[in-house]
Amino acid sequence: MNQQGVSPNPAPNQERTFGMLCHLLALSGLIGIPFGHILGPLIVWLIKKEEYPLVNREGKKALNFQISMTLYGLIAGILCFILIGFVLIAALVVAEIILIIIASVKTHNGEDFQYPLTIQFLK
Repeated sequence: MNQQGVSPNPAPNQERTFGMLCHLLALSGLIGIPFGHILGPLIVWLIKKEEYPLVNREGKKALNFQISMTLYGLIAGILCFILIGFVLIAALVVAEIILIIIASVKTHNGEDFQYPLTIQFLK
């Protein structure tokens, strides 16, 4: 990696596209697909992880982030009983959308992106 976070040997376009899909398909949970935020990245990762090393890395990042956000959402849901949870849920949804878009764009451009506050379930 150079100082701008861009790999000196960028991945082929198709590999970067599938890496980007690992992130973008997490938005499917917002359009009403049950567990789509986890199933979308999981499906792409499981199908393409052996073929493309970038998809293996980005799929793990996307899944770790989505699982972490699910846990944070559960905690915020419990905190709704003391009213602060409603604000936390709104903040989590906005942060999730913004971070997914940033990760998708950076991955497609061949740049590295690390989601903040992510628990590493898959290594």
